[in-house]
Formats: sequence, C-alpha cells, structure tokens
Amino acid sequence: MKIQIQKIFKESINVKEQALEKNLSQMEAVINVVISAFKQNGKILFFGNGGSAADSQHIAAEFIGRFKKERVSLPAIALTTDTSILTALGNDYGYDVVFSRQIEGLGQKGDVAFGISTSGNSKNVIAGINKAKEKGLVTVSMTGGDGGALAKLTDYALIVPSSDTARIQESHICMAHTICELVENNL
Repeated sequence: MKIQIQKIFKESINVKEQALEKNLSQMEAVINVVISAFKQNGKILFFGNGGSAADSQHIAAEFIGRFKKERVSLPAIALTTDTSILTALGNDYGYDVVFSRQIEGLGQKGDVAFGISTSGNSKNVIAGINKAKEKGLVTVSMTGGDGGALAKLTDYALIVPSSDTARIQESHICMAHTICELVENNL
C-alpha cells in the first residue's frame, strides 16, 4: 500500500510541475486581471459542475473570507450554490443555461468569469463563458487535457496537461490558491 500511496503523490507532483511549466505566463496574467477587476469594483464569478462546482465555492470563499491574511472581503460569487436558482433554471430552461442565465443577471463589464471544467467540454460552462463574452466580461477557463472547446473560447486558459480527473482537480486548487495568495499580496 505504501508504494501505491507514493505513486499517487508522485503523479500529483508531476502533473503540478507540468501545469506550472505550461501555465506560468497565463497565471501571471490572470492574477493581474483579477487584481485589476477588484481595484475597479468588479467581481469574480466562478462556475463548474461536480468537483469543479466545489472548487468554485472553495475559491469564492477564499476571496469573500480571507486566504492567508486579514483584509477586506473581495467580491466573488460561486454560481453553483443557490439550489433554488439552479433547480428553477434547470426545470424551466434546461440544465445547459444554469450558468449563462445567472451571468446574464449578475455579470457586468469589468467582472471576471471563471469557467471550470476538467474536460473543457461541459455545455453549461461553455454557455456561461459565451454569455460572459457577450456581456464584455473577461473570461478565464480552468481545464484539463487539451483544454477542450472551453479553452479556445476564453481570454485566458489555464490547462492542466493530464487526462486524470483527480490530478486535474488537484492542480486547479493549487492554481486557485496561488491566485488567491498573490492577489491578496498585491492589492
């Protein structure tokens, strides 16, 4: 069992190293975009499905609360948390619009939309990004593999070069924590 544990940890480390190498410049640009949005009274909107929904909530909580140091609350919303909205939209319009409809109502020019999808092909995340672009938001994707359709649509694409969902999600949280820490340090 110890060998299996070591193997999983080493795989995770290896994927993170590859993700760092592939995304360093994009990460820096995304951090600067988020800082700029906050300085100009914009907000960050996060969305995804399943584990990516959980990541959306996690990241939004880091900005609303704090990451490492005391500071003012920063405006961030996970579009994955309101079950009344999600079920009403899913029931009345279909699951494919649960994020785009919220962005239509909440998103404004100067905001940043983060679409998170390990495959990069989640229809409702793609629809959310398309609506964000239509409204003039800056768009960021966090994906895996080759980035899928989502990465091709966004202004900034953070792509984890792996097909292993668990390793992609671990790298997404590492990226998100890096963004949170450096945004806090530079505001």
